[in-house]
Amino acid sequence: MTDNEKKIKKSATICGFPVSIFFIVVNEFCERFSYYGMRAVLVLYFKYFLNWDDNFATTIYHTFVALCYLTPILGAIVADTWLGKFKTIIYLSIVYALGQVIMAISAIHDITDTNKDGTPDNMAFHISLSMVGLALIALGTGGIKPCVAAFGGDQFQEHQEKQRSTFFSIFYLSINAGSLLSTVITPILRAQECGIHTMQKCYPLAFGIPAALMVVALIVFIIGSSMYIKAAPQGNILVQVCRCIWFALKNRFRHRSPMYPNRAHWMDWAEEKYDKLLIAQVKMVVKVLFLYIPLPMFWALFDQQGSRWTLQATTMKGDFGLMIIQPDQMQTINPILILVLVPIMNSVVYPLIVKCKLNFTPLKRMTVGMFIAALAFVAAALVQIQIDTTLPKFPSSTEGQTKFINMIDAPIDVKFGVETFKLEPFTANGNYLTFETSFLVTVSNTTYTMTPPELGMRYTIVIFKNGSSEALKLFQDITNKPEQGANAIRFLNGFSSVLNVKVGASDFGNITTMNMSDYKLVPQGNATFTIRNNANQECTYTQKLGFGSSYTLIIPSTFAFGNCAESIRSVLDINPNTIHMAWQIPQYFLITSGEVVFSVTGLEFAYSQAPSNMKSVLQAGWLLTVAVGNIIVLIVAGEAKLPAQWEYLLFAFLLVLVCIVFSIMAYFYTYIDPVKIEAQFTHMEPEDKERKNLEMEKRDSVENRNEKSGNSDSSSDEEEIKQTKI
Repeated sequence: MTDNEKKIKKSATICGFPVSIFFIVVNEFCERFSYYGMRAVLVLYFKYFLNWDDNFATTIYHTFVALCYLTPILGAIVADTWLGKFKTIIYLSIVYALGQVIMAISAIHDITDTNKDGTPDNMAFHISLSMVGLALIALGTGGIKPCVAAFGGDQFQEHQEKQRSTFFSIFYLSINAGSLLSTVITPILRAQECGIHTMQKCYPLAFGIPAALMVVALIVFIIGSSMYIKAAPQGNILVQVCRCIWFALKNRFRHRSPMYPNRAHWMDWAEEKYDKLLIAQVKMVVKVLFLYIPLPMFWALFDQQGSRWTLQATTMKGDFGLMIIQPDQMQTINPILILVLVPIMNSVVYPLIVKCKLNFTPLKRMTVGMFIAALAFVAAALVQIQIDTTLPKFPSSTEGQTKFINMIDAPIDVKFGVETFKLEPFTANGNYLTFETSFLVTVSNTTYTMTPPELGMRYTIVIFKNGSSEALKLFQDITNKPEQGANAIRFLNGFSSVLNVKVGASDFGNITTMNMSDYKLVPQGNATFTIRNNANQECTYTQKLGFGSSYTLIIPSTFAFGNCAESIRSVLDINPNTIHMAWQIPQYFLITSGEVVFSVTGLEFAYSQAPSNMKSVLQAGWLLTVAVGNIIVLIVAGEAKLPAQWEYLLFAFLLVLVCIVFSIMAYFYTYIDPVKIEAQFTHMEPEDKERKNLEMEKRDSVENRNEKSGNSDSSSDEEEIKQTKI
């Protein structure tokens, strides 16, 4: 009896399951929580902490995701040929956890915030740490991806086939549970404010909790070490397949002369070195891999849930009544819908199609899934068009915009260009007015020449009393819509004394008479402002705020501490977000429906068409299509430079185009039974292989003699002849 058999017999079980698999399931739950939790807030971290624009944030995000799906091939090779699954999981989990910790440290703004203003002073330091952390995470999560599930399968004996099947179902459930919980929790953590010197969005906590879960995953996996069945490395079939394909190509090129007869398939040129069974298996694999060529386009659309769609949600309204949904929490809809749609498809939709006697083959399902995903991006484009109609039109670089506020306790007439309007006391005109150069303003029959400091900006001109005449004062406004759903608030003090204003932990500072405070970002909800003078008199004013608005709050000369709420006037500079996040639900429903029909069916199809020992090769090819899909996104995001709605339509069009190509390829595909094909080559006659070798050697010998007579000085040809004769 071998040592491995002894270990198998001694392995403890609970309800028929090896105890060791419970450690593996907990490990997978924690690891998926760690990965998806970090990834959920990643694009917002790029945009709001590192201050990258939407396109660059999207590019780096998809570069990271692509790396996460390229490294599984490396992890599988290392595990199968060198370290084994157990050691590979341990070592790469350490790398993974280290990367998560580095990401959490990179998000601490106080590390380089020497002037304590809430903004890092050495952004290059934070960017460098982030890139190192993401590289380690990509290596870790990708490297262990092909190992954990297979390692769990190794824990079962041959008579535990039913338990093994149940394990994979539980394993898949743990993946979805980790994903679902993390995409709910980490955005909530990110939305909190934390810091040592100044309070900012709490990205360190949003990355720190996933880092802690990864450490827990590693510890749990190590604890179960003594209970695991650890299979020794037995070589990687992917490497063997690649070598077989390379030899066939090389051998075909060497024997490209017309004197060599063509063979039925180009892989048949590997017969001189590899047995017919392996060649037949590789043919089946290559046939499926050819169908994989169009598939990356689906993933190019699917993975934009975490980038473009999340950025789209930042310009929308997230008030769902009982709760406030963060933009990055909308991704939660995907795993929820998967849990709902998978059983509906398997139990209702597909059986109904069968009863209708429709030939809905796996490849036809995948085609439909791709088309549904394209519809999701059409829906996203329609939502974006509605969002764009609500966004303010900021001035271009060759023009400016201005509005007027009357701080005089009497109505005044204002003329701006050809525009004439009346301003009531302590009010502003409705919309910004556009100018291209210096402009004239007439107030109560007095004309003023205004020269703004620069074009491409918005300004507010405050009209106040200076002795017996009017005076004008210019203030610069914001030219970007407030981000992360916050509201930009500032105060204009028309009172006769200095006033201090606070809201929560934010302090507007001391505002002198006829002066404007700086903007402060205030979250959605009922904001309570505390106003205090030097005599310690104070009052509170409450303003209901939506998402992404900007207000100038006027404290008039008639302000009274005993009547605070009625004294203060609000001027709306930028409208709040009015398109609700719920309008994203249809596009999430469509993309998830497409995923269920496309992805689940695709994996089943690949499994059914793969040789018994090469299912991992097709799995590696499937993961590679995800990586290539993300590379497509970063290319388009970096080069297209299209408005958001046109970019969505471009992706939808490309996927429809690919869908048509795939449907044609699927039409000509012939389904096979790998078991029957393998059975034909199980008892290959050795004489047949020997005959092929002798024929090839004879032809090689003739060809090499001809080459020798043509160029007797060629040392490489002489060596080739020696090799052939031997």
